[in-house]
Amino acid sequence: MTELEQYLESYFSVEQTHLQTMSEFFIREKMEKGTSFATAGKACKSLSFISNGYMRIFNYSDGKEVTQYISSAGEFVTDLSSLVFNTPARWNIEALTDCELYSISRADYQRIGQLVPEWPHLEKLFLAKCFLFLEDRVYSFLSMSAEERYDHLFEHKQELFNHVPLQFISSMLGMTPETMSRIRRRSLS
Repeated sequence: MTELEQYLESYFSVEQTHLQTMSEFFIREKMEKGTSFATAGKACKSLSFISNGYMRIFNYSDGKEVTQYISSAGEFVTDLSSLVFNTPARWNIEALTDCELYSISRADYQRIGQLVPEWPHLEKLFLAKCFLFLEDRVYSFLSMSAEERYDHLFEHKQELFNHVPLQFISSMLGMTPETMSRIRRRSLS
C-alpha cells in the first residue's frame, strides 16, 4: 500500500475497492529542487500528495516574497481555488527540495466522482480539512504572539527547521528573520 493509499484510508475511511480506484488516478512523479509546480496567474492543473520533500507556497507583496505555507510529506499541495474553479492561480508553488509526489490532473480529479459513489462525501471532507487548516492559520495570527507561533510550528513540524531555509520559515510565521533568530536564541537557552 502506498503512502497515498495509507493516508486516504486512515483519514477518509475509504473502502478498499474505492481506494484502489482513486489511487489509480494518481501518477507517481519526481520533481527536482527549484522546479515550479504552479505559477501565479496561470491555471494550476493538478493536486499532489507529497510522499517525500518540501514545497513552498508563496507570492510577492511590495516586491518581497511572502511564504504562505511550506508543505511536507503526508500533505497535499495545490492552488485549491485554481484547481476547483479553473481560475488563474494566486500562488506560486515550487519544490524546495527534490520531491516525490502522487499527482492527479484536474480532469481526473473531476472524473473520480463518476466512478466512486462516495466521492461527494469524501471531497466534502477533504475541502473541510483544507478550510480548517486555513482557519487554524488565521487563528494563530490573530491570537498568538510571534513566539507562540514559532513554538507551535517547532512542536508540530520540527523537521522543517533542518530542511528549509530559515527566511522561508520566518516569512511563513509572519516575522522577520531577525525576530525569529531572537526567538530561537531564547528557546535554546
